[in-house]
Amino acid sequence: MTQTAAPKVVTRFPPSPTGALHLGGARTALFNWLYARHHGGRFVLRMEDTDRKRSKDEYVDSILEAMAWLGLDHDEGPYYQSQRFDRYRQAIDQLLEDGRAYWCHCSPEKLKQTREAAMAQGKKAMYDGACREAGLGPAEGAVVRFKGPRTGSTEFNDMVKGVISWANSEMDDLVILRSDSSPTYHLAVVVDDIDMGVTHVIRGDDHVPNTPRQILLYEALGATPPRFAHIPMILGPDKSKLSKRHGATSVVEFRDQGYLPEAMINALARLGWSHGDQEIFSIDELIELFDLDAVGKSPAVFDFEKLTRHNQRYIQKASLERLLELVTPFLARRGIKQFDQPTLVAALPHLTPRATTLVELADWAEPYLLEQPVMDPKAVKKFLKPQNQAVLQAVRGMVERVGVTDLGALEEAFRALCEELGLKMGKVAQPTRVALTGRTFSPGIFEVMAILGKDRVLKRLEAAMETAGG
Repeated sequence: MTQTAAPKVVTRFPPSPTGALHLGGARTALFNWLYARHHGGRFVLRMEDTDRKRSKDEYVDSILEAMAWLGLDHDEGPYYQSQRFDRYRQAIDQLLEDGRAYWCHCSPEKLKQTREAAMAQGKKAMYDGACREAGLGPAEGAVVRFKGPRTGSTEFNDMVKGVISWANSEMDDLVILRSDSSPTYHLAVVVDDIDMGVTHVIRGDDHVPNTPRQILLYEALGATPPRFAHIPMILGPDKSKLSKRHGATSVVEFRDQGYLPEAMINALARLGWSHGDQEIFSIDELIELFDLDAVGKSPAVFDFEKLTRHNQRYIQKASLERLLELVTPFLARRGIKQFDQPTLVAALPHLTPRATTLVELADWAEPYLLEQPVMDPKAVKKFLKPQNQAVLQAVRGMVERVGVTDLGALEEAFRALCEELGLKMGKVAQPTRVALTGRTFSPGIFEVMAILGKDRVLKRLEAAMETAGG
């Protein structure tokens, strides 16, 4: 007996371009992408832009930009529902012809009265089916409703949650064509999934109530429903639904705050999925290991602190060439658009242990790239006092004699100078640090000198001596 090959896995990510790509959507996109890559399938991107008032091109661009930044490439698309209205109308006509849909002429006022009457009787606010068997046709203000079964139940085996059953009597006849001739979400998404050969629908568990309705539509259109997997919602650190008040929630916000895509992918992958106690995954490891059987049923908490720790680790692991590329836009934001690249390359190994984001890395790098550092007023007041002018003069003379390239010789000369001046190391190093960086914190003072080079060290010491002299 010949076995029929299982259909190739096809997943999809269908964002609505009514806003930026947020963490929930990005996690859904990642899970769909990983599942398709793990099984050698296809990943489809489409824009659910039937909401004409709220959908905007700028949001489409923002979503595509975020997906590209995360590295979630698509095999097909992006498709746009706004360009497929003729296809949706064709499907609606088929349902009408097959007796699986009907025209409804009930006015909004009548529908409101029906709902209120049902609620007054303690019943669920549902459409009462007044036009279900009326045999009506098109009319101004009319809608098309799907004629769902009134008895029995619709059941599906969710790949995360297990068997879910929904009584058909709990589902009213949903609208599939609005009075403005635009298709509704339920109709459009089902037709898209059929046409695009989608085999697995992975989405947030807030969609669970939609699934029985959509299964009935698949079947009415003569198609086999895909497998469904509903993944848990994302919570903030306080265990409430993740929102703006917890901090950044859109992907581009995290990018602009200086997070690396690798760190974000890692954080998203761990939202509801795990592989033992492992926390850090390369993208190749995720593709190899990811499957839906390791997705949990409980809500996932987004840990901002863990993301930051991971980000710091990825910054430290990145090559100097990549760090140079990554930090350049953040330097430009600070007005540093032209700088000496060798100086930055020399500084980066000493700065990355101190930076948790690219914003911080750019901040740490700034003093080494300007002609003169921006002085912290508090540091100036504390360390560039008149009595330290002689200290800076002595350091300048030492640098002229010894130079800054031989760190061993520089340190030896610096310590000898401290003894000569009768001062502890900090009493000499801190005024020097402020003179060279404008700050009280930096890498080791000898490394700072070596990064800046002799000429810039001397110039900065001279400028600081003038400041100290008043």
